[in-house]
Amino acid sequence: YKFKMIDALVTNFHLPQSTLLMLISALAGREHCLAAYEEAVKERYRFFSFGDAMFIR
Repeated sequence: YKFKMIDALVTNFHLPQSTLLMLISALAGREHCLAAYEEAVKERYRFFSFGDAMFIR
């Protein structure tokens, strides 16, 4: 799907199986998101509302 309104998004790292995780997967692709989350866990990023953010383009 080609998004028509946005081409980038600033967001947090979300809970597994959340609709917010589905949103970023739709924009960035599932495999790309999984790789980003793996790196975030490895580097001990903070998750959820008060955690680290990412820029998706």
